[in-house]
Amino acid sequence: MNYQYLLFDLDGTISDPKQGITNCLNYALASFDLPQHPPDTLAQFIGPPLDYSFRQLVGERNPEFIGALIAKYRERYAEIGYRENALYPGIVSALNELHQHAGVVIGLCTSKRADFAHKILELFNLSHFFTFVSGGDVGVAKSSQIGALLDAGTINASTLMIGDRHFDLAAAQAHAIDGAGVLWGYGSEAELKPFNPVFLLQHTHELLPALLYRGQ
Repeated sequence: MNYQYLLFDLDGTISDPKQGITNCLNYALASFDLPQHPPDTLAQFIGPPLDYSFRQLVGERNPEFIGALIAKYRERYAEIGYRENALYPGIVSALNELHQHAGVVIGLCTSKRADFAHKILELFNLSHFFTFVSGGDVGVAKSSQIGALLDAGTINASTLMIGDRHFDLAAAQAHAIDGAGVLWGYGSEAELKPFNPVFLLQHTHELLPALLYRGQ
């Protein structure tokens, strides 16, 4: 395998958070008497940072108001939303196979706050697969997270970012590391292809074969 480090996105890549995220978005909107939306309409906001999502939903408003919406979202997410979640079929087997592959370090790089990411990994008993977790926050782009990991020596140029949205692949591209797209989440082939992924996968069981083939 060509890569020493595998960086996984969380939402839409390891687990399907649609129920929790859409419920929490609507909870925050309802708290300020703003219109709520059907889950399928809100699915496009699975993956981006929360400040981006709320600005798209309510328009460009002052940062204090966006911050208040995020606080309401997290109020519900911390207690209920993170548990309204489901693992993608086959992802545990895929992670286990990769974890057993000598010389490969697996990390998590998510726009979700690190404490929430840890709660989800613990919920599904996945923490032992991940050597480190990089979590985001308001105003922190995923490219900044990857840059910080590179600067700290946590990862190096021999890293593959694996995610379902263009935010993941664009962040990898910004630092000249490879990106791979998965199509079982919330991004489409049309969204991901312009960012030159080294591969696009339809199913979780394709992960290890794709990586081994890429390493030949």
